Amino acid sequence: MTKDSDQTFSRQRRLLLGAMAGALVLPTVVPSAANAFDVPAEPRLITRDYAKVRNRFRTKLLQKGPAPDKYETLDAPANAEKIFYRSGYGGELELAAWVSKYKRDRKPRPGVLFLHGGNAMGLGHWNLMGPYVDAGFVVLMPSVRGENGQLGNFSGFYDEVDDVLAAADRLAHLPGVDPNRLFIAGHSIGGTLTMLASMSTHKFRAAAPISGNPDAFRFFNRYPQDIRFDDDNNHEFEVRTALCYAQSFKCPVRVVHGTDESHFNDRAGLLASRARSAGVRIETDLAKGGHTSALPAEIEQSIRFFHGVAA
Repeated sequence: MTKDSDQTFSRQRRLLLGAMAGALVLPTVVPSAANAFDVPAEPRLITRDYAKVRNRFRTKLLQKGPAPDKYETLDAPANAEKIFYRSGYGGELELAAWVSKYKRDRKPRPGVLFLHGGNAMGLGHWNLMGPYVDAGFVVLMPSVRGENGQLGNFSGFYDEVDDVLAAADRLAHLPGVDPNRLFIAGHSIGGTLTMLASMSTHKFRAAAPISGNPDAFRFFNRYPQDIRFDDDNNHEFEVRTALCYAQSFKCPVRVVHGTDESHFNDRAGLLASRARSAGVRIETDLAKGGHTSALPAEIEQSIRFFHGVAA
């Protein structure tokens, strides 16, 4: 890396770290009584294709309502435009997304669908997208059902995957975007959705989940207040658990988390070993820092990964 490029990266890192100050990336931990469900030492491996399972399974929500996080209005940032996309059965949900401003070139640009952390979209999340734009990608960040005062019921890692896939279609059809060079990345909750979405479609050239939890049993054990589904049904957890369907990835994957997030180590290793046994190209890595402080380096790593896959 040259001195000039090193200085540029340092400036970008400082800007990104400042942007993250206002970004909510995880649910609030609420003390609670013991959970009714068991957390398996190792969730079972299910060899059925996840996309086909999704076509048949409908989650049973015992509580219907909006996503749990506080939210901002979805006014577009200065360097983005607010657009809408349709999702849900029959397209009954009209959901907002932000897309980076770009000039349409003679050669179509690659697109990145980036899934924000937390259960609400905000300016702090969008301010992280600069490196993707600088690298030549058109970036689309979607809100999903029940977030930011929008219609739809929060389900926790399941029906939201339908929204992600619908947003990918919207990105693929934007003028000047190459539908054959679509990539997906996401952080925290968005990282988990990135895993599940990249198991559900062949649309993406590569996926980069960042600090996503591949084990819904563990996630909801820590955040039981986010459970809206029938937790007496183990399969409800399994269809939200990337570990169970690790052989269903449909594109190359790079899984990364921070060095201070050692609680992800065993699950990331198990996810990779299960995926590789089915011939999936998957990488795992660490970036120095914690859940948010590692993000600038993780985003830069995802850009290098995407460029490498597309080369």
